[in-house]
Amino acid sequence: MNKILAIEASGLVASCAIATEEKIIGEFSLNLKLTHSQTLLPMVDEVVKRTGTDLEEIDAIAVSGGPGSFTGLRIGSATAKGLGQALNKPIVAVPTTQTIAANIFGFEGLIVPLMDARRSQVYTGVYRNTAAGFEVVRDQMAVSIDEIVEIVNDLKEPVIFLGDGVPVFAELLKEKVEVKIQFAPVNNSVQRAGSLAVRAIEMFKAGLAVTAAEHVPDYLRLSQAERERKEK
Repeated sequence: MNKILAIEASGLVASCAIATEEKIIGEFSLNLKLTHSQTLLPMVDEVVKRTGTDLEEIDAIAVSGGPGSFTGLRIGSATAKGLGQALNKPIVAVPTTQTIAANIFGFEGLIVPLMDARRSQVYTGVYRNTAAGFEVVRDQMAVSIDEIVEIVNDLKEPVIFLGDGVPVFAELLKEKVEVKIQFAPVNNSVQRAGSLAVRAIEMFKAGLAVTAAEHVPDYLRLSQAERERKEK
């Protein structure tokens, strides 16, 4: 039975979990304006202690692979790489929008995470749950909010939106989306290491793991500093 240590640091939420295919053994989350450098390693240490887990027993380390906060992704990836190299364990990098979408089950329609990327841009993707499992309808992307509205309207299916972009764009979505929409409740709308672990186990079984040395986060776009330098 595969056992995963999952680390989530792509946004404001810092979260870690230990999980198998059968259950979430332990999960800690904080949604505070504290830097992940302050919270993440102590949280990992605590969940390992509280669950009585020997890290040599785990099969892989999962991490939110991006997009997201550039600083958060770097801290999460550095933590995962350091543990992976020390323990000689592979890394499973789960696309962040898939991690968020995995919070939703049983919804008959499209699942669309929205991560606020500033400048009326979002990190997003389009997913659905089917009898065969989790389906990627549109892979994750960095687009304008108007572009994802157009994609959803073209697909002509009910949709549930979730993520930290919902409070920013809720009124616009109500006005411009032409299909039936819902917004996920707050307990299902943010990144969670438990959901990350569930997707990571599926990906690990499918052979989608890399070595700690090979792992790099997927930022999807240039950082603000890089964009400003390019504009000059």
